[in-house]
Amino acid sequence: MSTTIRAAQPADSALIFSLVRELAEYERLSHEVTATEQKIAAELFAPQPRVFCDLAAWNGEAVGFAVWFLIFSTFSGRYGIYLEDIFVRPAFRGKGLGKALMRHLAQRCVEQNLARFEWTVLDWNTPSIDFYRSLGANVLEEWRICRMTGEALEKLAGGGRQ
Repeated sequence: MSTTIRAAQPADSALIFSLVRELAEYERLSHEVTATEQKIAAELFAPQPRVFCDLAAWNGEAVGFAVWFLIFSTFSGRYGIYLEDIFVRPAFRGKGLGKALMRHLAQRCVEQNLARFEWTVLDWNTPSIDFYRSLGANVLEEWRICRMTGEALEKLAGGGRQ
């Protein structure tokens, strides 16, 4: 049995979108998926992409993914990687695929002298929190995510109701 990690290719677009939908279902957030296969493909495979995807395969079958992009730390003056999503299909968990994806991104950080590797995890997702801690990650309890979307974003931008 073998694990491989590779960069996603345009021919993987349907698979990637399927994995996105499966992740959303697992996270109980299917109602928030407004992306389409075409939108995701357009961003991942743009001439100068700003978001990237690596696929994890078990015996040649792609069954997991990591979507990530570069971030910048003003404190260190260096870039890092932000892991937007990581997901391995349930039937393939426990085979080291998630760890292989995380290791692959950590290696990229080290090889490119990037300052950090960051991501978020839902507070109820104990299996993932335990997994991340087993890899040596610090779960930063004191930080909170702030997000603006929809009407609030429009209002702040000056285009919505004041």
